[in-house]
Amino acid sequence: MTKRTKRMLIMLGAVVLLIALLALGFFLHIRQLMASSPKPTPQTVSATIIRKVEWQPHLASVGTLVAVRGVDVTSEIAGLVRSIHFKSGQEVTAGQVLLQLNADADLAQLRALEAAAELAASVLARDRQQFAVQAISQAQIDNDVADLKSRKALAAQQAALVEKKTIRAPFAGKLGITTVNPGQYLNPGDKIVTLQTIDPIYVDFYIPQKQLSGLQVGQVLNLSSDAHANTVFAGKVSAISSKVDPATRNVQVEATVANPQRQLLPGMFANVTVEVGGKKQYLTLPQTAITYNPYGSTVFVVQPAQQAPKAAAPGGAAPPPKAGELAVRQVFVTTGETRGDQVAVLTGLTEGQQVVTSGQIKLKNGSPVVISNVVEPGNNPRPTPQEH
Repeated sequence: MTKRTKRMLIMLGAVVLLIALLALGFFLHIRQLMASSPKPTPQTVSATIIRKVEWQPHLASVGTLVAVRGVDVTSEIAGLVRSIHFKSGQEVTAGQVLLQLNADADLAQLRALEAAAELAASVLARDRQQFAVQAISQAQIDNDVADLKSRKALAAQQAALVEKKTIRAPFAGKLGITTVNPGQYLNPGDKIVTLQTIDPIYVDFYIPQKQLSGLQVGQVLNLSSDAHANTVFAGKVSAISSKVDPATRNVQVEATVANPQRQLLPGMFANVTVEVGGKKQYLTLPQTAITYNPYGSTVFVVQPAQQAPKAAAPGGAAPPPKAGELAVRQVFVTTGETRGDQVAVLTGLTEGQQVVTSGQIKLKNGSPVVISNVVEPGNNPRPTPQEH
């Protein structure tokens, strides 16, 4: 072996040794970084114990309030407004005079026709006296009777025309706002004022045909309107339509609601809930406890860390849990009805389990947790808007 070959071998060995030393140093550096990386720390969450709660099944819909009786009061004949006997927004009784049209000429004509009828009655009386002594024929008496009836009919027709010049309330109720003024000329059909009977008041709403079997006349319902957000009005189903709308497959329902304070007005929309069937027991959670995903709904169940799946820790296996530590297990659930802040859980959980209600976004299967319920999510079956 020549000296040149020996030198090359020595240089090659030195290069290999250098590469090995660099690789060993890099490996030790990475190992040190992995060892010094932070271990998973418990996440702070809020949690609650799932319990069975009594639920009253109900149907929910949006309805429209309708007056029991409602009409735009109009004039049947033309005329000049002489006087107005009401104020806008006034409560009136059936038959109360609302407006008087000018009827002077009609009254004069009525008096003339009444006078003609009285004359015909006098002629008939005299002719009957003459007929008694055979001075006139029976035909004359018949003509006199027919003439009297005709003149009375004309007088009655004119009296009806005069009565039409007095506009009365067709039923008791509350008046709207009028724009009619004395001296104004009204044509037949011109609106004078709206009249509505609003105590009680109707609410019309629709429900799907598949829910029709759970509904019957006399069932209790609750109604709320954003005009009176903190007030619930009670009513009863008074009528169910005799047909289903073929376009929507919904059936119209009418309910009667007491309205003594006149708080509800025709035309308002209202949220309607109708109680159906008997009360049921459901496992109940706040809706915030449910994580909805395309592949299913899940919750995180809190349990001792020894029983929970082990969460992977950076740098290798996580250290064994200490006694008393808590961790979470992700569970698939099937949800049912909702009411307010609550949701019914049909499958996946049992009563008494502790479930995370907030903070799920930072959890995964087996994550250690610490429970703090200083701030709890809403869990009210009938929440109301709050301003803070």
